[in-house]
Amino acid sequence: MEILAYGVQADEQPLLEQAFAGRHALRTLAVFLNRDTAPLAAGYPAVSSSVNDVLDAGTLAVLAAGGTKVVAQRSTGFNNIDLDAAADLGLTVARVSHYSPYAVAEHAWALALAVNRRLTRAANRSREFDFRLDGLLGRDIHGMTVGVIGTGKIGECFARIAAGFGTTLLGWDIAPNPACVELGMAYTELPELLSRADLISLHVPLLPATHHLIDAAALARMKDDAILINSSRGGLLDSAALVETLRSGRLSGVGLDVYEEETGVFFTDRSIQGITDDTLARLITFPQVLVTSHQAYFTRTAVGQIIDATARNIDDFAAGRRNENVLVPKD
Repeated sequence: MEILAYGVQADEQPLLEQAFAGRHALRTLAVFLNRDTAPLAAGYPAVSSSVNDVLDAGTLAVLAAGGTKVVAQRSTGFNNIDLDAAADLGLTVARVSHYSPYAVAEHAWALALAVNRRLTRAANRSREFDFRLDGLLGRDIHGMTVGVIGTGKIGECFARIAAGFGTTLLGWDIAPNPACVELGMAYTELPELLSRADLISLHVPLLPATHHLIDAAALARMKDDAILINSSRGGLLDSAALVETLRSGRLSGVGLDVYEEETGVFFTDRSIQGITDDTLARLITFPQVLVTSHQAYFTRTAVGQIIDATARNIDDFAAGRRNENVLVPKD
């Protein structure tokens, strides 16, 4: 089967080519999939998309008209795909239901440690041979109260690392995770978690019910010196409300690997033309904020698992099989 893969990163390309060698004919593109680039897929029965591609009804219609039969997304999240439109067009859509949860949990902790100990500022100073400690005072993680919002596989891994630091664990989810309870996590209502936690990390999926879960009211409940980490989905956090919270002098550290309007910005080089998103630009200017470009998943282990699952999804489609990763058609 001929496959066109969009949004392929340079480090990802050799892994993709290796996985598909001898199985399917693969062509890779660095450009993202949207209505403008969808015509490039004409004649390809299979398309592989990335998390920041835009697979709305218009894009899917162009793909279907060009002969595409299956879309294999190289991510767990699929909020960028109009599943109803895909079903109406007779497209099969599959995702990667899981990959290494350690990759994301470890990156979330990297962000937390970096903003707590002011590592970006310290590293920038050192490059200029400025070795003062002014403004670099951090806090011990040991003894903190850590709030984990969403205690699935990634949240559990984050909690295990937190337990290793010697923290008090609070959790919020629709149901307790027994493994987290064994770690000593106490499940609370969200307002209590927000008000008690010194460090809060988000690990819930983006759904209509969780969109802007952390809004102005939620931010107002947090401690003035709390640390907030989001490595899940940008839409969980009201970015404009976060800017206003930071402007008022609150929150001692914010680590963001995702941003609600990241599509078209993250994974691209904007160093020359800059960005037009005023909210993102303002967030980056705050000294206690660290933004990374949706790279929490980007380890050799996790990317390898994502690619292997994507190849299996296409193998199964070609063989007329259905697996647990298929989103459309629904059972």
